[in-house]
Amino acid sequence: MRSGVTLIELLVVLVLLGLLFAVSGLALASLGAPRTSQRVRTLEAAGARAIQTGSSVSVMDSASPVLFLPDGRAVGGGVDPLSGAPLAKR
Repeated sequence: MRSGVTLIELLVVLVLLGLLFAVSGLALASLGAPRTSQRVRTLEAAGARAIQTGSSVSVMDSASPVLFLPDGRAVGGGVDPLSGAPLAKR
């Protein structure tokens, strides 16, 4: 009786390792920061600029104009008035 590894056994192990690495790679890729739209990034930057400079900042975008006040509140459509966070579109 011979001892050793056959080519079929080696291929099965390599396929299983490949599947394991593929699944773990996909799981690690999903741990990244979520993508945000350009509108959300613009509104967040304007809110931060209003707080930093202490003056009102207005943003004119295609959805509706938004005015960020120096205390972080926002006035206009499409944003939460207290946090200035963009609201989810319905």
